[in-house]
Amino acid sequence: MAVLNLRPLAGGRILRGSQPFGLDAAATSGFLAEHGIQAIVDLRSELERSLVPWLIPGHDAVRDHKVHDGGARPAAVVPAAVAPPVVELVNNPLDPNAIAGSLHAVETPEDLGELYLGWIKLRPEWVADALRPVARGKRTLVHCSLGKDRTGVVSAIALLAGGGSEDAVVEDYTATTLSLPTMLAVMAETWRLHVPSTPAAYFSPELMVLQSPEAAMRHFLAAFAEEFGDARSFLREGGLTAVEVEALR
Repeated sequence: MAVLNLRPLAGGRILRGSQPFGLDAAATSGFLAEHGIQAIVDLRSELERSLVPWLIPGHDAVRDHKVHDGGARPAAVVPAAVAPPVVELVNNPLDPNAIAGSLHAVETPEDLGELYLGWIKLRPEWVADALRPVARGKRTLVHCSLGKDRTGVVSAIALLAGGGSEDAVVEDYTATTLSLPTMLAVMAETWRLHVPSTPAAYFSPELMVLQSPEAAMRHFLAAFAEEFGDARSFLREGGLTAVEVEALR
C-alpha cells in the first residue's frame, strides 16, 4: 500500500496525506527519500499509531518529539552520541473521540465544521506545533488517519497563513473526496484485523463524519474568521514566533 490522499501544499514545503497503510521498513525508507521528507507530523492518537505504525529504518536515530494530548510540549531527549537525524518524527496527537464533542453527533456539514472549530478552540497550540517544522524550513509530511479532518484543519490554517484564499482551502479539502472510497475500505480492513469487534457501519461512507463536503469547510472558515480573525494571529497565539509565522508565507 502507501500513504494515500497525498498532495503538496505551500509550494511543496508541506505534504498532506493519510497514515502509512501497509508500508514496511524498506517501503517507508523509499517513500521518505522519494519525497524528500525531512519531518513527519503525526496527528493520530496513541491507539491509531499502534494499529498502523511508522516503520522507519534506524528509528533510534530519528528524533521523536512527543506532544501530548494535554498540550504540553516537552523537548525530545536525544543522546549526544547520535548523529543529527535525517527525519524528525513529531507525535502531535489529537484524539477526536476525546475532545470537543462526539463524532457520532455529526449529522450535517455544519456539524462537521463546528467539530473542527471546537478542536482548535481548545487546542490552538496543537496547530502551531504541527506547523513548527515547516516554519523551521523542513519539508514536512502532515497526516492523521485518512488525511481528511485533523490534517484538513492544519492544512487549512497553513494555507491561510501563507496567503492562500478561502477557495484554495476549500479546493484542497474537497480533493479528499476522490480518495475516500479506497481509504475507507483499507481502514475498515485494518480495524477488523486488529479490533475484530469494530462494527462494519463504523466506516460507512454514508456517515457525514467520513465525508469531505465543501459546506463543512466553508462553515469552519467563516467561524474561524469570526472567532480568531486571521490565521497568522491565531498561530502567534498558539505559540509560534513572529519569525516562524513569517516563514510560512
